[in-house]
Amino acid sequence: MFSRVSQEKGLIHTAACLIIGDEVLGGKAYFAKFCFSIGITLRRIEVIADDENEIIEAVRRMSSNYDFVVTSGGIGPTHDDITYQSIAKAFGLPLKLHEAAFERMKRLSNPHKSQPNFSWDTPSAALTAKKRMVELPIDDSLPDDEQVLFVDDTLWVPVACINSNIHILPGVPRLFERMLDGLKPRLLPRLTDPEGKGVLRILISTPMAESGVAEYLTQLAAQVESKGVKVGSYPRWGKDNNTVTLVGRDFEYMESLVPDVEKAVQGHRIAVEGEDD
Repeated sequence: MFSRVSQEKGLIHTAACLIIGDEVLGGKAYFAKFCFSIGITLRRIEVIADDENEIIEAVRRMSSNYDFVVTSGGIGPTHDDITYQSIAKAFGLPLKLHEAAFERMKRLSNPHKSQPNFSWDTPSAALTAKKRMVELPIDDSLPDDEQVLFVDDTLWVPVACINSNIHILPGVPRLFERMLDGLKPRLLPRLTDPEGKGVLRILISTPMAESGVAEYLTQLAAQVESKGVKVGSYPRWGKDNNTVTLVGRDFEYMESLVPDVEKAVQGHRIAVEGEDD
């Protein structure tokens, strides 16, 4: 049997995204940008099917390996929406109807136009299906407000937080994005940069081939490593110019590097890749 080890609420350095469902939705790109914007290192994005064993294996592994984990998808009312039950099983937790979430659902959602006779007070298959979406993995040893997070006053959908670092979000891109943004105030105090300035990415366009700049970039990477700056080189197939990147958090130091890098690679700084094509 899996032994659940609760993750302490320490600093967030690394993140992972688990996309659950047979249809891959757009949340992964938004999550990558979100992490970059506040300075969290995104280590992994993984896509798996609606399969209980795969979900269990993935969430256990990610919870152990990363500080901040989000899942996207699989929390709807149908038979193949098994994220809640699978994650509950992964950590030995019961599923419980969360009354506050259910009350928000009743207050903030409207029955579909195809269900004109739906009633919140009359038992029905539709009501049972709706309740599945607020039957959440609950650890009775932890405060409720650490496990069920309401991050947007206009939405009934909660963010279920499991094992202190897994955050279960919907797969619908607009909902995923709004709820991820709603989590931001809770994440900022746990960042090494609590102001959430994020990471600076400097792009330098060069007409030189990758092989022509390789030796210089190798030396540069060794020089700036202690400052937490990463140097990258990206060929652009079929284009006249390639791209050199500097990525890091020490903005002042990185800006000081630009003139020398531009000179060494015979290039110039650009705002977005391809602007000088």
